Amino acid sequence: MKVIGLMSGTSVDGIDAALVEIKGKNLNIEVSLLDSVMLPYPTSLATQILAVAGGCALSLADLASLDDAIAREFAAGAQYLAQKHADVALIGSHGQTVYHRPPGLSLPQQLGYTLQLGRGELIANLTGIPTVSNFRNPDIAAYGQGAPLVSKVDAALLTDMTKPRCIQNIGGIANLTYLPPQKEPNWLEKITGWDTGPGNVLLDLAVKQLTQGRKSFDRNGDWASQGQPAHELVADWLEQDFFRQSPPKSTGRELFGTEYLDRCAQRAQGLQLSAADWLATLTELTVGAIVNNYRAFLPQMPAEVILCGGGSNNLYLTKRLQAKLGEEITVLTTDTLGINSKFKEALAFAVLAYWRFDNHFPGNLPQVTGAKQEMLLGSIYLPSG
Repeated sequence: MKVIGLMSGTSVDGIDAALVEIKGKNLNIEVSLLDSVMLPYPTSLATQILAVAGGCALSLADLASLDDAIAREFAAGAQYLAQKHADVALIGSHGQTVYHRPPGLSLPQQLGYTLQLGRGELIANLTGIPTVSNFRNPDIAAYGQGAPLVSKVDAALLTDMTKPRCIQNIGGIANLTYLPPQKEPNWLEKITGWDTGPGNVLLDLAVKQLTQGRKSFDRNGDWASQGQPAHELVADWLEQDFFRQSPPKSTGRELFGTEYLDRCAQRAQGLQLSAADWLATLTELTVGAIVNNYRAFLPQMPAEVILCGGGSNNLYLTKRLQAKLGEEITVLTTDTLGINSKFKEALAFAVLAYWRFDNHFPGNLPQVTGAKQEMLLGSIYLPSG
């Protein structure tokens, strides 16, 4: 089956669209990436999304209009690929997260809440292709975090027979899947994963502030590589509750956004950090959060760390991660395993859609999300007419 996966993360840079061919059932699947494209959001739409995700109020009418506008952008990504390739049977759309509240922040039995805009029913009708969306809500309904959701896909595609691995996604927010060796008894039940904290989000915000919006990210980490991190400042930041919280856990811009960055900047006052020092220090926070989470919560350190997401292209960040982990752990990207690191998340939601629509196979791992049971993930929307 040919499936298009659509994804836009917390960086809000645009829509990643991946056309994949999937064969097999359940965990025994083969996935081939046939084509991909990244379509940037129009600047005005990206600005509006970031404002809403940052807590700006809007009317219900404006919310509906934003929902439709995002859906049209997602549909455009799917249409670009569908027009080039015949027989696309399904779309899996993650949508654009604008709000995420993990469960139990104020009440022990409180259900979480998550909102992804870009409604699947509009995508289905604009493209004429059945669409699966709202992947996170079924896990939330089972008292899960609704994130991370790609761990079962990682299990199907990236588990090694003899070596423990961490699949480390570094998008706006960073998350991991720990994969024990497949030779271990009950290996699937031993998989774990969670959000480790900020990935690129604080770095991107800082670059925009430093350049008055002329740049949106630090390409290859070149700017940060010219600075020196303030390690005492990072150590202070890492005392924050989220980094010490035991999994399952998830987060987003609600915690690691502009206000958080401003508080970090206040802590840095008086240290006379250059712009490069500031970016190096924020990079060290992302790296330190990842490594500290490994050491605190993994059953064992991995033999390999496999990177994906936009942060895998940040050479300075990956160099610092390798240095923190030590030479005994190999840091690679999913590209070395045959999965495009840029489009790995979009590919994952194509697989989740396939499991929901064609296999009726639960897509979550309860030990990762904290859900009370396995769930079929996503709502199915068929085009009318």
